[in-house]
This record gives sequence, C-alpha cells and structure tokens, in this order.
Amino acid sequence: MASKYPIILAHGIVVKDFKYFKAFGKIEKALKDAGYEVYTSCTDGFGTVEGNAQQLKEQIQEILAKHNVDKVNIIAHSKGGLDSRYMIEKLDMENSVASLTTICSPHRGSRLATKLYALPQWLLKFVAFWINLWYKICGDKHPNSLEVLRQLKEIPNEEYEDAVKCKNVYSQSYSAIMKKSSDDFVMGVPLRIIQKIEKDDQSDGLVSVESSKWAEYKGNCIDQPVSHSQLIDFMVGKQTREKIHGFYLSICKDLTERGF
Repeated sequence: MASKYPIILAHGIVVKDFKYFKAFGKIEKALKDAGYEVYTSCTDGFGTVEGNAQQLKEQIQEILAKHNVDKVNIIAHSKGGLDSRYMIEKLDMENSVASLTTICSPHRGSRLATKLYALPQWLLKFVAFWINLWYKICGDKHPNSLEVLRQLKEIPNEEYEDAVKCKNVYSQSYSAIMKKSSDDFVMGVPLRIIQKIEKDDQSDGLVSVESSKWAEYKGNCIDQPVSHSQLIDFMVGKQTREKIHGFYLSICKDLTERGF
C-alpha cells in the first residue's frame, strides 16, 4: 500500500456506508485507485460518541490484525472526528492510531445543535423516536438521535481547553466555508439559520470555522466555497468533486511523506 498504515475514513451523522450508497461517495475509490489501503467506518448513523467510538475501535482492531500492522491513519468528517477522538482518548487506542485528520468536525460543538436542543422536549422526543426507528431499520445498532443532538451542543471554552488533545497522535484539522445558501441547496437551509443567529459566523452550513479548529489547524479544505455535505462527495459538481478528491489525496500523500 502507498502509505505505511491503512487509512480509515470515519463518517459523521446521518450518513451510513452501504454497498450502493457510500458514506464518502467516490472518495474511497479515488484513494484506492491511487494505491492506498482504505476503509470506511461502519459506525451508526445516529449513534452516540461513546457507542460509535466502540464500534470504530472494534473495526480498527480487525484491520490491524488483517494487515499485521500496529497503527492506522484516520481521516474523519464531522462527528466522525469526535468519535475518533473519544476512541483514542478514552478507549486505550492511542498507540493504535498514527494520525487523526478531522474535516469540519464540531470540536467546540454546533450553534445550530444548541438552538435545536432548546426546542420543547416533547417535540424532540417525538422526532427522535422516528429517526431512531428508521436508522434501526437501516442497520444502526444503537441509534440515539436525541443524545447525539445533546452531545453536539456548543462546548464552553473552559471545557474545550481542558480536553485531551490526543498527545501522542499526529493530529490536524481543516474547515470549510459556504458563502451563500445557493452554493448548495442541501446545506442552504441550515446556513441561513446559522447566519440569522450569528451574521459573522463563517461555516460550511453546519459547522463553523472556529469549531472546526483543533490541534494543528491547516485552514480551509479547498480554495472555493464548499459545503459540509459536498465534502463527502454528495451532490457536487464535477470540477468541485475533482478538487475535493484532490484534497483527500493530498492528505494521504502528506501522511505518507511523514512516515505514516
């Protein structure tokens, strides 16, 4: 394989990895075509951070045994970054991960999640029941959308600063920015809500730039507006898709050059 260690693509909420509907679109294939050994996480679409971290740990242990290596590289999108951090920090996996790259992960939480969680609890429980039921049918082992929403709420600065930073794992983060709702109609609605809450808050439609910053912050993914969902190759134009694929390839190339 092109890199020393296998690469795990860790997805966030809502999406799941199926045979004909991949959580990262054609990104996994693009990386494999370039010679990398790549896997996509098999975590729940609406699982809690703790539950998904345990699922991710079990999958990684299987990959380590399969390839007879002692580490993996993780490239995580959105909540996948929180799942990965928890796994490394709390589930004794620090020595099994060479690097963690997070892309638009809400390390400081989400302002949108905070606002949504303030809605009447009866309404949230009603909606959560149907989300959980659907995701259970789709294969989630332990869907808990209401708890996930709570876990994605904004984090006070003092709690963020006290958080463990995966000290022995090479860690880096990236953000993305949508300029206007027409950049992507899927993320256009949450973007308008966020802009109404905080006009100067730059985000990819769901996660702000400030919340994306963690460990060694490398800036925005690509040099043009791109949304949270487009970064996993969902409903994106050809030219933007090429840039997104190129971005993931550049991460893998850099990790390889660093000896990972």
